[in-house]
Amino acid sequence: MKPPGTFKLLGNSRRNPADAMDPLSLCVDRSDRIVDSLRAQILEGEPGQSLRIRQIFDDPKEIYRVEIERPDQNYQRTTLLDRDALEELLATDDIRERVLELLE
Repeated sequence: MKPPGTFKLLGNSRRNPADAMDPLSLCVDRSDRIVDSLRAQILEGEPGQSLRIRQIFDDPKEIYRVEIERPDQNYQRTTLLDRDALEELLATDDIRERVLELLE
């Protein structure tokens, strides 16, 4: 019998134990999940959805603010991305078309 207060951590079975010790690999995985989530939300957007992408920092690193707003649901998502993550988000043609459509 396990002592009280011990819990199984979910999601650790998928990771390589060596990866858990490398913070850079964890950061890259998280960044990929954020970009994938943004991509899905942009593609599944309703007609009332608005999207704004603005550069907020230039030095020492380019940082962009991505805002998705859905007034019908009183929902707003704000995400900060670096240049590489923004380029990864805009890498596919369907996302670029949807972004241009929403920005107009």
